[in-house]
Formats: sequence, structure tokens, C-alpha cells
Amino acid sequence: MQAQAPASANAASDPNRTIAFQGELGAYSDLACRGARPEMATLPCRSFEDAFAAVQDGKAALAMIPIENTVAGRVADIHHLLPQSRLHIIGEHFQRVNHHLLGVAGAKIGDITHVHSHIHALNQCRELIRKLGIQPVVRVDTAGAAAEVAANDDPTQAVIASELAGEVYGLVSLRANIEDAEHNTTRFMIMAREAIVPHPKSGPTMTSFVFRVRNVPAALFKAMGGFATNGVNMTKLESYMVGGRFNATQFYAEVEGHPDHRNVRLALEELDFFTREVRILGVFPQHPYRLQAGGGEEE
Repeated sequence: MQAQAPASANAASDPNRTIAFQGELGAYSDLACRGARPEMATLPCRSFEDAFAAVQDGKAALAMIPIENTVAGRVADIHHLLPQSRLHIIGEHFQRVNHHLLGVAGAKIGDITHVHSHIHALNQCRELIRKLGIQPVVRVDTAGAAAEVAANDDPTQAVIASELAGEVYGLVSLRANIEDAEHNTTRFMIMAREAIVPHPKSGPTMTSFVFRVRNVPAALFKAMGGFATNGVNMTKLESYMVGGRFNATQFYAEVEGHPDHRNVRLALEELDFFTREVRILGVFPQHPYRLQAGGGEEE
């Protein structure tokens, strides 16, 4: 019998106190929403585009979007989707991924023959899967797999998912923290309809933007020069094709600092000279996780 979703996941809640995410209730994105915005209801959406649309259409105030994972790398297509969403990044959140081996009530590890989950979750728990000698089964997402295992009520079938998914769907944790890598962490972007730009002196900040280089020799080298000469730390630079053209490359970048800081302002001015279509996606406070991990601006 499938458990009832917790009240905090009620999609009928006040849209101004609702945060959307891609996936089913109990997904790691749901967990990230509850960790970052515990006062808000969570709204599950079928796709990233649906999560963006929920904010654009006023069904939710915010969207929680995964952008990269320390084990799996960047989330496919997300850098292409972020600029198209026309939403603004107002914050970041780092969510530690603690995988649980979940089964139906009464199941024992020795009875498990198959384990279901998203391909990334299965790959992140290879050691345990190999040790137990069970067959991995790829599913669309972790929470959806948990719902299916719960509905089938078969003690030989398990799922790798979050502890929250176990609570939502009435499954029990047979073993906790089964991920191979202790550093397994996903970084999320918090998106909103309107920009919320922190004060330049409010603390360490990040600036996220996209741009296209001109189709001339050494264009990217010249565009990046301003960040080096002005001492701006660029923490991310990703490229992807746009419009199906091999010579039309767009870049997604993040730098430490605020556009009103002199060094960042000068670097962006130089970037604008050598590129086209520079657009800031968000200016937001650095998450404490980033500072604890040894990053962050020097005051």
C-alpha cells in the first residue's frame, strides 16, 4: 500500500510558499527543497521544463534545479535549459547524497535479488551491488522506482533511493549510506521569476552568466583575459552547441564576486567587448558549503 505524501508536499498549497522540483515525491531534489526551504511546500514536476513552467505560471514561487554532482558530473542539458527558462538564479544549495537500500516491510537483505534505481544511483553504489550479488535494474528516477517497489510488495525487490523516499512510500531501510564515494554531493540552483540581487557588501557572492564568442581566432582566449588580469576567480566554464550549428557555441560561466565589485565589473566589460549576447542569469550568496570546502572570496 503506497504511503500518503506528507503535508509539506501538497501541491494545493499557497503558490507563494511552494517550491517546484523535477521528479517524484521523495526524490533527492525533493529532499533538497525541504533542506533549503523547510517552510515551503514541495511541488513534484515531470520534467525540468515543467518545473520552470510552474514558476513562470505562478504555481510555485521557486524551483530547485540540480546542476552538477561530485560523482556523476554535470546534469545533462541543464546549462542549455537554464537560459531558456527566463528565470533568475537567486541561490545555490549543496545536498549530500546518502543512498539507502530500501525494501518492503519484512524484507531481508539475503532475500534481495534485484535492485531498482536511476542509472547514476546504481553506478554510485557498485560496491554494495557487487558484494550482495544482486541484479541492478535501471529506472527513470529513484523516487519513482521506490513507488513501484512499494506497490509491488515483493520482498525480493529493493530500491536505491533517499531515506525520504522510504518514508513517503512506506519502505524500510535495509542499509544506510551505501554510496561508494563519501563526498557524493549534488549542487542545486534556486530559481525565481524575479532577480534578488544581494548587496555588494553583504558577503561572498557568485555571479552566473552566459555568453557567445565571436567566430574569430582566439576569441575565447581574449574574452577570458579580463578575468585573469583583474584577479577574478572563474569557478565554472561550460560550452554547448546552440541552434544546431557547429560554429555557434554558447558558454555558461560562474565567477566569485559581485558585478558591482570593481574587478568583476571590469572583467565583464572586457568580456562584452570580445563576445556577444552576454546575459547575467543570477547574482547570489555563496552557500556555506562552498566556504567550508575551502572556496570563497578573500575579503
